[in-house]
Formats: sequence, C-alpha cells, structure tokens
Amino acid sequence: MQRIESHACSGGVQEAWSHASSALGCDMRFGIYLPPQARERACPVLYWLSGLTCTEQNFITKSGAQRYAAEHGLILVAPDTSPRGADVADAEGYDIGLGAGFYLNATQPPWSTHYRMHDYVVDELPALVDECFPTNKARAISGHSMGGHGALVIALRNPGRYRSVSAFAPIAAPSRAEWGQKAFSAYLGEDRAAWREWDASELIAGTSERLPLLVDQGDADEFLATKLRPELLREACAAAGHPLTLRLQPGYDHSYYFIASFIGEHVAWHAKALDR
Repeated sequence: MQRIESHACSGGVQEAWSHASSALGCDMRFGIYLPPQARERACPVLYWLSGLTCTEQNFITKSGAQRYAAEHGLILVAPDTSPRGADVADAEGYDIGLGAGFYLNATQPPWSTHYRMHDYVVDELPALVDECFPTNKARAISGHSMGGHGALVIALRNPGRYRSVSAFAPIAAPSRAEWGQKAFSAYLGEDRAAWREWDASELIAGTSERLPLLVDQGDADEFLATKLRPELLREACAAAGHPLTLRLQPGYDHSYYFIASFIGEHVAWHAKALDR
C-alpha cells in the first residue's frame, strides 16, 4: 500500500491510501479516518459506500463524519466507487462504467473483467484494513444513493458480517427503477432473475437475518420518484416482517448537505450496534 495523503482531523487523522486490488485487477484508493481512540486500542469500523460519479474523496471532504467518529471511537473507511485505469471498461454517461460500479459482481463482458465491487468491499478491503490498521473486526456499513443500494444489498447478502446497516437516499429497488435497470442490463445481462440477487427490495423476503435497516430520504430529492423508489423497500419489509426505519426528511435533496445534516445520527446508531 501507499499512503497518498494524511491530515489531522477532530483529534485523529484522515488518510487516503492506494493499493493493488486482486479482486478488481487494478489499483484502488480508499479513505480511512482513524479516531484518537485508535492510538490506544482497537476500534470498530464503519464502511461508507458513495454514490454515482463519486470517489473516496466526496465523503471524507463533505460529510463532516469525522467529528462523530471521533466522539464514538469508530474507524471510517470509504472506498472508491468503481475500478479505474486505462484497461478498465467505460461507457458514455455517468451511470455506467467508471464511478458507477454498483457494488455488484458483473457477469457480462467487458464489465466482468474488472467490475467485482461486491467482492472487493466484502472480502478484500476489510482483510486489508484489518491487517494494516487497529480494528477489532466489528463492522457496520452505510452509503448514499448507489452506495446506499450497495450497503443494503451487501448486508443482506452477507448475514452475520455486519452489526448494522443504514442508507441515505438508496436506490432501493433497482430492478424497478431507471438507474438500476440500465446498470443491471449492462453488468448482469437481460435475465431479470439474476437482477433479484442485487436488489434489496427482492432480497428482503429471503434473508435469514433480521438486521434492522435505517434509511433517510429527503422529500425534495429530484430522483425520488423514478430512480430511488423507497416505497418499494417499505412494502417488501412490511410483507416480510423485516425491521425498517424509513424517515422522510422534509425539504432535503440528494446532496451532501442532506448527508451532513444526519450523518451524526447514523454514526451514533452504528456505534451503539458496534458496542454490543
């Protein structure tokens, strides 16, 4: 690994690192915040998955989460949103290709060569973080938009791996929403049965773990009706008896102003679960 930046922040240190990823076949970057408690003891980790067009930088520079992580003694890890490099497939538009990995394992060429973000986030990155930083191996996961979709799906697909999960304005039912349908067609092909394995609203019915879901959604979000569809997640959770707290926040849009307004509550919620 190579450390590419380091900044004192809220009593701890905000760093960014680069490393060669075997899961993705390219170099990857991630941000990591080490709270002041990490100098004395091992700490739990909250993984954050960002949305379309983002890198590791958006969350670490815009969310203000570090002050809350310092308060609760949490390590924050924010990976990039897709593989990158000269050999990595891309396409026109912001919602396919670079910056739009959708946290799944692609099965269709040319995407299947590099786009295995699920395996990277679930297996490779945590193994690297646990080896190189003072973690106690307790994990939680959260994210925004495409990353909210990723957080929900990854937690539901991997029971027992995370102690808590939350999301901001997630793509809650990608099989039935514009962004998801476009990405799934490219990455997974046209077999909609394969899409269900990467759709939180579809996975709810069959999950063996009743991990409570915390979801915040702004009611002034321009993508709410056609691309996010949180009502479908609510319906799926109600049908399955799965615990869900879905909060519709009046006046908030899809931006990091929204995330910064409620990230402290999410960090505190994860900290309580991680302290069990």
